[in-house]
Amino acid sequence: MAVGLQPPAQLLPVDGIRLSVVAAGIRYQGRSDLALIEMAPDSNVAAVFTRNAFRAAPIIVAQRHLARAAPRYLLINAGNANSGTGKLGLEDAIVCCQKLAERAGCGRDEVLPFSTGVIGQRLPTDKLIAAFPAALEQLVPGAWQLAATAIMTTDTVAKGASRTLILDGKPVVITGIAKGAGMIRPDMATMLAFIATDAAIPRALLRDLLHEAVEASFDRITVDGDTSTNDACVLIATGKSDVVIEAGSAEFRAPLQSALTEVMVELAQAIVRDAEGATKFITVDVCGAASAEEARRTAFAIAHSPLVKIAFFASDPNWGRILAAVGRAGIEALAIERVEIFLDQVCVVRQGGVAGDYTEAKGRRVMIKTDIAIGVDLHRGAHAFHVWTSDLSYDYVRINAEYRS
Repeated sequence: MAVGLQPPAQLLPVDGIRLSVVAAGIRYQGRSDLALIEMAPDSNVAAVFTRNAFRAAPIIVAQRHLARAAPRYLLINAGNANSGTGKLGLEDAIVCCQKLAERAGCGRDEVLPFSTGVIGQRLPTDKLIAAFPAALEQLVPGAWQLAATAIMTTDTVAKGASRTLILDGKPVVITGIAKGAGMIRPDMATMLAFIATDAAIPRALLRDLLHEAVEASFDRITVDGDTSTNDACVLIATGKSDVVIEAGSAEFRAPLQSALTEVMVELAQAIVRDAEGATKFITVDVCGAASAEEARRTAFAIAHSPLVKIAFFASDPNWGRILAAVGRAGIEALAIERVEIFLDQVCVVRQGGVAGDYTEAKGRRVMIKTDIAIGVDLHRGAHAFHVWTSDLSYDYVRINAEYRS
């Protein structure tokens, strides 16, 4: 039950990228659950990975391989996370890379594996390996939408976004896909995201572009406050457009960074709109903070509060829950009489208590909407931060209670 979200109408091919999907029967029956992304030789790749201490086996292997070689293939499976599987899980991830490399004619380290699904179960490597011939044979440039569907788990809508911009008189394409609906608090960066452009970008600059875009997108979402063991975000630059972006070329870098961030924000917001059981899309805007960290901490204190999220599910303007979340955000010497709290444009809290012109009817008119903003002005400084989150419904509990059954 996605909140105002539809599958992408069109995902543009990126020159130098081919994709395929296969139904490997890893956990799901009757649907594709294995995606393969092939990159042209000499493509540059940057990635960020989960900070969870229990990193999944494919994350460990992908990090090692990325440090050793230029990747040619991304191997992605849904239905099994290959996480919490110890040494055997590492061996399973490595053997899949080895077997794919042998068929594709590349080195093992040129394959990066990614997995999403149930934690604690052995990866059925025989099913993946059996699907490799078909996956390699079916590679085509335009299969982004199919790949977005194949990597879904509890998602209800495939997530993708594309942009075209003109640099040096030539078109540059950016296309990305993502999956995720629960266990979402990326903290980098269960979410996976894969974005590609046909611009030529040196690897060091590509890392900078990725980190800046991630900070403005995936690092600003939370569904349930849980950081997955498998989170990853990968950015590929194939160089096929003949537009070269150098570290010093501000006239090219700025518009490219803007377009890349737009794509990743769209993907990040799509994850929240498709959050497990969500009925509301909530933007938390904190301003007037004494530091960026203070603004961030306050925003996430609100966004992570189960009581705040439940109130939004109930369309109940229970503003006391927001006030309490601000109060426990750990802000030193907070002058509560200066704090203002808003529901959309309706001021709810002023001078340490309920605003004089606030009425329950005004609050309820806001709360029945599907897209709602919580505004908090701390009146302590010039720093701001925003977070996107969802409400917490009966269906969230049901989906996660039934996930392994």
